[in-house]
Amino acid sequence: MPETIDTLAERTSAFVRDIVIPLEQDERWGGHGPSAELVEELRCAARAAGLVAPHLAAADRPALSMRDTARLFRAAGYSPLGPVALNIAAPDEGNMHLLERVASDAQKAERLETLASGKARSVFLMTEPDNGAGSDPSLLKTRAERVPGGWRISGRKWLITGATGARFAILMAASDEGATMFLSDMDRPEIVIERVLDTLDSALPGGHAVIRLDDLFVADADVLGEVGQGLRYAQVRLAPARLTHCMRWTGAAQRAHDIAALHACERTAFGKPLIDHEGVGFMLADNLIDLKTAELLTDWCADILDAGERGSQESSMAKVAVSEALYRVADRCVQILGGLGVTRDTIVERVFRELRAFRIYDGPSEVHRWSIAAKIKRDIAAQP
Repeated sequence: MPETIDTLAERTSAFVRDIVIPLEQDERWGGHGPSAELVEELRCAARAAGLVAPHLAAADRPALSMRDTARLFRAAGYSPLGPVALNIAAPDEGNMHLLERVASDAQKAERLETLASGKARSVFLMTEPDNGAGSDPSLLKTRAERVPGGWRISGRKWLITGATGARFAILMAASDEGATMFLSDMDRPEIVIERVLDTLDSALPGGHAVIRLDDLFVADADVLGEVGQGLRYAQVRLAPARLTHCMRWTGAAQRAHDIAALHACERTAFGKPLIDHEGVGFMLADNLIDLKTAELLTDWCADILDAGERGSQESSMAKVAVSEALYRVADRCVQILGGLGVTRDTIVERVFRELRAFRIYDGPSEVHRWSIAAKIKRDIAAQP
């Protein structure tokens, strides 16, 4: 029988504690993410432990439900390198989800199996500079023109996570029929990495790049799904991806809280432990409230997705509430640690930076609030 989620989560927690956390101070983890060598070392260890993409279906087990995935991802996220090791980090995890639901059998055999094994990385090319597509995907400027046997694609993309070292891309471009998704190898000369951006966050391999597509040819066989359905497929990917971000970063925020709580119990000032000062103790209490809120909102939305619903509004609600709650947790932890909190002697400083970026990635809070408000207006207008 497949192991229970209890056992899987416990094994994941032990793996993160014993194997991953000791590598957090490794010099191969730089400003543009962990190096390819460090990623390979982490994944070899995860492979030996039987923990590469353990949420996916395999010959001896079914896929995990979203609710069980939440528990697993929180355990892996206790270190920012944990999801990388288990091959459940963005953008690969979201791309696996999309390929599983949209790709043809041939595309799955060529792309999904390699990606799920952790032997290759991928990118998702949608966001654009120069007033192109971002939170508003209708602003898509990258163009795909039909040519004999396929398509020619030209444009620029930016904030493309993991571009350096990625094996293949899922890219979205505007066509006469509407936004369309395509598959392409990344080692094509027409795909030019102009630069890798220096960003606040640094947990994901390959950093975040600016990419130019110079008349890239993509064969008809490499259209992902149906022509003109790119925006619909983006929602297939984005609603669960918002939620898996919430799962992973809840684990990281829990780690920051644990470090701050231990420090507050051991460090004394003005004659007593920091935690006995209400200014510190109350911050830790608020952390627990925010962490539990994040967990419950994530599980609630996971249940909606498990029921087969789209969960667009619910995932927006979870993304806003969880990202902002976890950022508050990390901010308080930095404050509790004082001078130590702004150094890299603990992981808290990195978690703080990652969680600040999380409030923007996969849709800023303001865009999700706008979307929720628009749904409220539509619902009222539909009332008799």
